[in-house]
Amino acid sequence: MKLIMLGSGTSTGVPRIGNDWGDCDPNEPRNRRTRVSIIVENSLGKRVLIDTSPDLRQQLLANDIDRVDAVLWTHDHADHCHGIDDLRPMRYGRSNALPGYASAATAKRLKARFNYIFAGQYGYPTLVDLSTLDNVRLVAGFGLAHCEMPHGGMDSTAFLLEYDGKTIGYATDFNAITPSMVDVLKGADILVSDCLRRDPHPTHAHLDLALELGRKTRAKKLVLTHLDKSMDYATLKSEIPKNVIVGYDGLEIAA
Repeated sequence: MKLIMLGSGTSTGVPRIGNDWGDCDPNEPRNRRTRVSIIVENSLGKRVLIDTSPDLRQQLLANDIDRVDAVLWTHDHADHCHGIDDLRPMRYGRSNALPGYASAATAKRLKARFNYIFAGQYGYPTLVDLSTLDNVRLVAGFGLAHCEMPHGGMDSTAFLLEYDGKTIGYATDFNAITPSMVDVLKGADILVSDCLRRDPHPTHAHLDLALELGRKTRAKKLVLTHLDKSMDYATLKSEIPKNVIVGYDGLEIAA
């Protein structure tokens, strides 16, 4: 099983508009960050996409991805779903819509905002058949576990995908660690964690909280994502334990 990190940046990306790199070295390619999405792929070539970032088209092109078998959404904030239209080429050649999954609250808001995606319109077919995560334990050949995480005034969904005894967890956009998060993500071979900045934030994990999640879950590898312009790649890499990886666009890791 393989993790492909399509995007690793916060909601404004790095650099911010205005060519604002903050503390990030513009000469380090791994500091150029698009908005967060990942793909998990197994040895049979089945792919699950988590989140449809506004940069999804360029991410799929950069990573030579022309097909996915299912889509999961963590929540409906713009930086996690506003690239949803770029799923349209994934529908070409299919006899049915792509299967998609989200929590009941997220699914309700996605359908209200993007009804044409889930119901078709003006002769265009439905792109995604969106279901809630209730009682879903298998997606595109992967075992699936999930839980809700606190994200300020709303929730974001954490996922754990399993295949052939290996697991990859994804926990982005959380500001506290709950027992259910530890239970779902425990022992992950790879755990991707929210890590906005070093200082605490009211809706996101900071560096110490991300590292704490890695310790509490005993993840074998912890990958940091959703990084803002204060998180220079080389500087951050020098500060973290050996089993922790600074995520970057295009990163691939085998579980």
